[in-house]
Amino acid sequence: MGKVAGILIFLLIIIGGVWYAFGRGDQGDSSPGIGGIGGLGGSAKDEIVLKGMVGGEKVGLLQDPDVQKILSRKYGIRLDYYKAGSIEMVRETPAQDVDFLWPSSQVALELFKQEHRSRLRKAEIVFNSPIVLYSWDIVADALAAQSIVEKVDATYYVVDMPRLIGVVTSGKKWSDVGLNELYGSVTIISTDPTKSNSGNMFSGLLANLLNGGDVVDDSSIETVLPEVVRFFRKLGYLEHSSGDLFDQYLRTGVGAKPIIVGYENQIVEFSLEHADLWPQVKDEMRILYPVPTVWSSHPIMSLSPKGDALIEALMDPELQKLAWEKHGFRTGLMGVENDPQVLAIAGIPAKITKVIPMPSPQVMDRIIVSLTGETN
Repeated sequence: MGKVAGILIFLLIIIGGVWYAFGRGDQGDSSPGIGGIGGLGGSAKDEIVLKGMVGGEKVGLLQDPDVQKILSRKYGIRLDYYKAGSIEMVRETPAQDVDFLWPSSQVALELFKQEHRSRLRKAEIVFNSPIVLYSWDIVADALAAQSIVEKVDATYYVVDMPRLIGVVTSGKKWSDVGLNELYGSVTIISTDPTKSNSGNMFSGLLANLLNGGDVVDDSSIETVLPEVVRFFRKLGYLEHSSGDLFDQYLRTGVGAKPIIVGYENQIVEFSLEHADLWPQVKDEMRILYPVPTVWSSHPIMSLSPKGDALIEALMDPELQKLAWEKHGFRTGLMGVENDPQVLAIAGIPAKITKVIPMPSPQVMDRIIVSLTGETN
């Protein structure tokens, strides 16, 4: 009997070891990640670590556990990244160990090509976001009374953007548009155009509007450039990150940030990540769609063979679905529709139709150079 018992114990030990090695392994690795991204599945030996820089508006997406699972389990990718302004990241010479850059505009991609073309292996636009204005109920109502803003169904449009720009550039006070509650001049606050993409794209949209609604080119930019510089000089200190500006908009409210420039996806992400606060502010916040607006594309740029794998991963249909439904990024893939009904946020249209092209990278570079030293 002793021998039989010994054999049984030995067999139980072997079975337990096999279960531990294979059964438990299916649960995945829950160890902390790198740069905010943890491996939530698969074994560490199968994962590759990619180093890079990303625009601040995409940090929430990359911190999403569901996104992390897709990257780790399906593609064996773990990310080591830090936040940087889109213009800032493409102006810098990336270190040799940087595998990818993820700015927020095609202009940033083209500027990178001009200065560091030899470093770029591949690039693919994986998401899109229109530039929008974030404001508040009392501001939207006052501008609607001036026929500058119009509500169509549940969506608010700035139907007379040239007039709104004229109100700002002429130095009119908030009291001049019926808002005695607010102090000072009417402003539209953006991020620093020389550092951050949302501010940079707004500077291009502003230049186009000052050019009579035509896209500025090499022959017309010098005419409107002084007014563009004056517009941003009046704003004083500007944030370097779209995420930081949106956070300040929410924290300081209508008195300090009556109108800001941002990305459409920011309100979607906020409503889901701060479900406890959303009911308190949703009736006061307003997302205003400029007519026209400009598209902010989000090209993923591979600088190494490892970076190529990230392009494939970000085009994964499952990840694209998450990017829209949880973070508000419209797909960059042909033939894929984004249904606003799944977002449960009033006022987000199914399609963005009234769009003006951005000026060429050469013209945008001229704007950046002129604004350098004027904004800080």
